[in-house]
Amino acid sequence: MSKELSQDIIEQIAEHYKAIITLLGEDVSREGLIKTPMRAAKAIAYATRGYHQNADEIINEAIFTHEGSRMVIVKDIEFYSLCEHHILPFFGKVSIGYIPNGKTIGLSKLARLVDFYARRLQVQERMTSQICHIISEKLQAKGVIVACTGEHLCMKMRGVEKQDSSTTTIETIGIFDESPSLCDEFFKALSHQA
Repeated sequence: MSKELSQDIIEQIAEHYKAIITLLGEDVSREGLIKTPMRAAKAIAYATRGYHQNADEIINEAIFTHEGSRMVIVKDIEFYSLCEHHILPFFGKVSIGYIPNGKTIGLSKLARLVDFYARRLQVQERMTSQICHIISEKLQAKGVIVACTGEHLCMKMRGVEKQDSSTTTIETIGIFDESPSLCDEFFKALSHQA
């Protein structure tokens, strides 16, 4: 499903981490840091694996005929990403709703598509839009709505240092653009406690 980075590239990334740690004034030969460059290289490769995946392989023919016409919602899909401006983490939850047009997709595939776009250097606004558009494209749904709420360490650890801030982004396509009542139905379903 995904093409992994080669060991050679991982080792090159580790060398860059070693240089960065040294430039910060640390001794990369001390006990706690000896293996850090390689660990960090493997971690960043994992955190950006979305670059090396393919949406069609993720979906893997998990699109099925469906006669229903009511909304399908998968809510609170957790995600972890890296802010492209500071390479600091941001994380949160994505909720997806769509109106089928004769087809549905395996529920786990929606979560995998979230990771496909989250696991790269990213901004939340673009990620929300990309998720919405790929679902619309692959399902040819009557409409898609995606809501994402994230917490950004670039706002919490540095800069304005606002610990309680979060960001919500919403993207719609198709019938959701024309129907406030469908958007209301989606958000009411998100707030409903099981």
